[in-house]
Amino acid sequence: MNLAAYLTNAVRRFPDALALVDGQVRWSYRTLYAECSAVAASLQATGLQAGDHVLVLLKNRRENIVIYWACQMLGLIYTPLNFRMLSGEIAYCLTDAQARIVFFEANNRAVLEEALRQAQVTIRAVAVGESGPDTFEDFRQTRATLRPVAPVSYEATAIMLYTSGTTGRPKGVPRSHLNEISAAEAHIIQNSYTLFERTIGVMPFYHTMGMRTLLTTTFLNGMLVLLPDYEATEALALIASERITNLYLVPTLFYDLVHLPEIERYDLHTLTKIGYAGAPMNSTLTRACFERFQPQLFVNHFGSSEVYTFTICSWLDRKPTCAGRPGFHESVRIVTADPTRMVQPDEEVGIDTPGEVIVALSSPEAFQGYWHRPDADARAIRQGWYFTGDVGLWDEEGDLWVQGRVDDMLISGGENIHPLEIEDVLAQHPGVREVAIVGLPDERWGQVVTAFVVPALPPPTAAELDAFCLASTQLAHFKRPRRYIFVNALPKSPVGKLLRRKLVAGEYDLFLPSQHLEQ
Repeated sequence: MNLAAYLTNAVRRFPDALALVDGQVRWSYRTLYAECSAVAASLQATGLQAGDHVLVLLKNRRENIVIYWACQMLGLIYTPLNFRMLSGEIAYCLTDAQARIVFFEANNRAVLEEALRQAQVTIRAVAVGESGPDTFEDFRQTRATLRPVAPVSYEATAIMLYTSGTTGRPKGVPRSHLNEISAAEAHIIQNSYTLFERTIGVMPFYHTMGMRTLLTTTFLNGMLVLLPDYEATEALALIASERITNLYLVPTLFYDLVHLPEIERYDLHTLTKIGYAGAPMNSTLTRACFERFQPQLFVNHFGSSEVYTFTICSWLDRKPTCAGRPGFHESVRIVTADPTRMVQPDEEVGIDTPGEVIVALSSPEAFQGYWHRPDADARAIRQGWYFTGDVGLWDEEGDLWVQGRVDDMLISGGENIHPLEIEDVLAQHPGVREVAIVGLPDERWGQVVTAFVVPALPPPTAAELDAFCLASTQLAHFKRPRRYIFVNALPKSPVGKLLRRKLVAGEYDLFLPSQHLEQ
């Protein structure tokens, strides 16, 4: 079985089931398959061969889905990029992937043309979102006939995701048909999804969460409602009007939804399954999601582009923020966290001892190495285990608690301090909208624990927040922040990951109460 076979089977089972909604466009599985076949024929007519990379810089629009499935039919490698990338980043990926064709948002033409100049490559570029020559509509209407192709092996590469990374060049993560099928099937099991699920395609398809939403929905003859330009109020309206049954989002998007004043006006009773990944969710937001949505199932999914699932927790009512137990296909260990040397997989630590989370690459969900990056492989892969770079610990019940990144660990006055436990306490203060903990250089302490706070109005004072930490029974006094910096926003990646390095580098805007009073 390859990915295209799963689409074919979905069409055979329920051809008239509604597959996707994109604004006023509503396609059945029969229509979706016809569109995918037409574009596959057009791709085939360009001379592309199995294993060629198709670069995609598109929003979550129906054309993007059609291109994805057309690639799977032909054994091409769907290679999506963040459509907000700068020209230099696109140029690097164009060269790195040796792309043969690129589909892009029409309003990003100038950026793409500059990227092509920088990369010094000449390939066909197809614009989506306008009419005329070299546009998607022109491309799909070539009226080519789809010729039979050799069966695509489940070991062949189906997709290559580029990790956003925190430093350096993005890394290509090739994932096989087996990887993607296994990850989707595990996701269905771990989230108790059933036939005809309905969800919103919010997470971008250049991100592993977006891909999982697309595949699980298709495997189950579900309906995917596309939202190319995310806006919380519109998402809320779609949940109600399209009778959405599940949501799989990053915590930032859940925060936006539960804090909408008008949420009480919408009938959300069909939404019974929610889950998050991509970043930690503090206990305050977890409780708010339970109160607002009253889900039957609420899952914390801890994973990555490289492996997809590490662990799953569906008992967040008892243990907010907990990452739970190893996923359906996974074997997980916690080993000594020491960025100064090559720790080995057998250096396991005991209960309640923080260490680096590692995952066995024997999982069918796991990649087998980065694209043309032996340097990255050497750092991340050892003796058949993937070193995640995440710090966690096992509790006495066998559950995993994630404490941050190895690189985020602070050493202040000789003590190891992890940001997430401090952030979780401060997030409970009513005057804190968001908070990030970093270590800033300090002559006495080495690093001083510093809280960057996005305040609610009226803003709290540093003294109030310090008193709140001192009164907490969840935080040792020596771990509390010694500095507070109030900012307008926390720097994040396009998929909601906190970028602590920017705070350390001073890349933030100070919160000025006078400006907010004037508004």
